[in-house]
Amino acid sequence: MTTVSDQSLHNSSRHGFAPLAIARIKGAQRVNQIAVYLIYAAIIAFMVFGTIASIKAFHDNQLLYQLFYNLPYALVALTIPLTLYNAFIIYRYRLNQTSMVIMTIGVSSIILIGGLLFADTAWLGLASWLGVAFLFKVSFKRFFNFLALADLPENNKSAENNETITTTDA
Repeated sequence: MTTVSDQSLHNSSRHGFAPLAIARIKGAQRVNQIAVYLIYAAIIAFMVFGTIASIKAFHDNQLLYQLFYNLPYALVALTIPLTLYNAFIIYRYRLNQTSMVIMTIGVSSIILIGGLLFADTAWLGLASWLGVAFLFKVSFKRFFNFLALADLPENNKSAENNETITTTDA
């Protein structure tokens, strides 16, 4: 009987995820963080330029009005490609239920396109994309909390007991 250490298999994957997969998921989490920062910037731009545009002295300033009206839309619109990339990563590595990913992307797309085509407005569709970025933020956080919890010493005791595989020479 020969005892073969399972150490090489343990180093090559982390709880069933290859190192490349974990690196891609971490990259997608960073991309999602950029999307969330863009959303915060849109909210701040809306508040700041809306407040300044409402002051009587700047009431007729077209630049402030355009910044108040269009800049938040543009910032949220910049998050859509980032969110689509994150949706692909979450779908690919099954970090969330497939139906949940398809539903959030589908509903947000339908509301945005429908609003642009039939209501001549984008605010409701872009508002739905805000929620998608935050949903994905929670999905990434849950995944990395799972990996951190699985790496705790009391959870690894059972893994150490199963670390060796016994094989027989034929």
